[in-house]
Amino acid sequence: IVQMCWSRFTLFWLPLGRIPSFLRGSLLRLGPGLFEVGSEPFLHLFDGQAMIHKFDFNNGQVTYLRKFVKTDAYVRAMVEKRVVITEFGTIAYPDPCKNIFSRFFSYFKGVEITDNCLVNVYPIGEDFYAVTETNYMTKVNVDTLETLKKVDMCDYVNINGVTAHPHIEPDGTVYNIGNCMGKGASLAYNIVRIPPTQKGRRLFGMTENHFVFVETPVKINLLKFLGAWSVRGTNYMDCFESDEEKGTWLHLAKKDPGEYIDLKFRTSSMGLFHHINCYEDQGFVVVDLCAWKGYEFVYNYLWLANLRADWEEVKKNALIAPQPEVRRYVLPLDPYKEEQGKNLVSLPYTTATAVMGADDTIWLEPEVLFSGPRQAFEFPQINYKKNNGKNYTYAYALGLNNFIPDRICKLNVKTKETWVWQEPESYPSEPIFVQTPDGVDEDDGVLLTVVVAPSAVRPTYMLILNAKDLSEIARAEVDIITPVTFHGILYFKSN
Repeated sequence: IVQMCWSRFTLFWLPLGRIPSFLRGSLLRLGPGLFEVGSEPFLHLFDGQAMIHKFDFNNGQVTYLRKFVKTDAYVRAMVEKRVVITEFGTIAYPDPCKNIFSRFFSYFKGVEITDNCLVNVYPIGEDFYAVTETNYMTKVNVDTLETLKKVDMCDYVNINGVTAHPHIEPDGTVYNIGNCMGKGASLAYNIVRIPPTQKGRRLFGMTENHFVFVETPVKINLLKFLGAWSVRGTNYMDCFESDEEKGTWLHLAKKDPGEYIDLKFRTSSMGLFHHINCYEDQGFVVVDLCAWKGYEFVYNYLWLANLRADWEEVKKNALIAPQPEVRRYVLPLDPYKEEQGKNLVSLPYTTATAVMGADDTIWLEPEVLFSGPRQAFEFPQINYKKNNGKNYTYAYALGLNNFIPDRICKLNVKTKETWVWQEPESYPSEPIFVQTPDGVDEDDGVLLTVVVAPSAVRPTYMLILNAKDLSEIARAEVDIITPVTFHGILYFKSN
């Protein structure tokens, strides 16, 4: 993590390997790039001001460009040289230069939602948008990385916010999940569908015919969010609560026609960042997740003070954090064909179970596909074009060692075999899978990941791995450090 970054254009030096000729396009990545304004620091990993990165592949060469996304949060912070809009874990206080009456009344202006779009970037039609988990998204020019305009999703649909992890179908249809205020001040979930403008990823799951949404024990206290925020000042983290006894609920909905399936699936408490994949098989929906055991909010361990501590302190904090594992759940679409108390899952290749109780709640027990002490398989990717929503074999991920990203992993979800790429003092990003044009097998392709090696002469490099065995194909080095990135996509230009 770096304190300050600037936009610049840099040519890569190519010392090792050969860039595959089929790699023609741009890898876009989003993440935080600024962690302090003036004398005021941002406190949480999800607070840094958004920076967009682009790696262009052309004729075996790679070029790199990065710029800050000029959101309102960023522009106002640069002008006033302080944190102006409250972020996920950092409170924005009134301007200290104002008089006492101005500062007092500024607390009663209501909630000002951040537009700091630092999480992901994805296409809608022919346009690209940088996004976060609020109702705001920012249109960007993917050639120049210039910021074009701010878009409020509330102008189009009745939502409070949507995730930064959409699903995109081959024809360009975008599906996402959001929330809004329901009856009796309750929170309602919404599936948002953006149709394609022309014919032609994920906090929830999508099979060929169904949506899967996992409701963890972590919830937002609306009274804190709507009331305490405007009166005394608070941040997003202050508004989260976790209910140990709530457990975790899995919800199903049909895609066409769009309707909720009134089945009650429940399992033990867990935290969740990302789905890996979901698919239908013989009357069941198989759901593979990157889970964190227990009910505690994992974001509590991503304060910058924790991540910047010395290695022994980092490990000490991780010892008390929820433990990660990859889980497979199986949801029966017809749970009434067996008696209560019996396992409803008849798929021969999984040990996951589903049992109907007396109150018609179906209790789910998972099959664990991967588990290691404080070793997380996170930011997962698959051969999305070929296998999203379908039975699949391979998943790729960023390996977190005590919350520190230090490896790239591959998992065979059928045999549980694993592969690892790792080098000392090297910290990769989420791997992006790109299929070989004439590839036949599911893992015929390459993985793209941005690696930061702070002690190296050229401390950042684009690494290209063979998706079969994670052997290195090539790397392209640059003489600057790039900050952490969360998500991104590879897009190919039509011309």
